Amino acid sequence: MVSMDSQKSLCIVLLVLSTIAILACLVIDFEAWIVYAVAIFGIPLWILSLGLLTMAKPRPEDAEERVKEPFTGY
Repeated sequence: MVSMDSQKSLCIVLLVLSTIAILACLVIDFEAWIVYAVAIFGIPLWILSLGLLTMAKPRPEDAEERVKEPFTGY
């Protein structure tokens, strides 16, 4: 099982890498297939990592319960 700290670190790294890839495709004139690959993989990866980062932050009233049983009750 992946701990919360390693998941958060992984999400931050993926968010930064996908942001750099998206911005690079906007600024630099790459081949079309590279831009398509970034659009197919980079943009959903950016959205997924941002969503996981916001899900990882518990509300103040749920902080104690989240430590005991993370991500339950969906």
